[in-house]
Amino acid sequence: MRSRYTAFATGDVDHLVRTWHPRTRPDELVVDASMTWTGLTVLRTEAGGPDDSEGVVEFVARFEEASAGRGGRATAGRLHEVSRFARRAGRWVYVDGDQR
Repeated sequence: MRSRYTAFATGDVDHLVRTWHPRTRPDELVVDASMTWTGLTVLRTEAGGPDDSEGVVEFVARFEEASAGRGGRATAGRLHEVSRFARRAGRWVYVDGDQR
């Protein structure tokens, strides 16, 4: 989860693609350059241990979004999601999530 947050924050699309389940991965992935990610808080996890094949992470990611319509000031926001992960070939991949 933390590596995917960092990939969004740094625009590392290759990492996002590698860590997204092929069944649910979009055909094209574009990171929004107008968003600056400012923090991640993991609220809870379920499973996801060394012997598990699935896991869940609930998190809140904070961001600021450039807004030309507000005199160039950024607008703060947050993404609250419960994400599902699966282990494939020994690696964790993002399957999908429900936003709160």
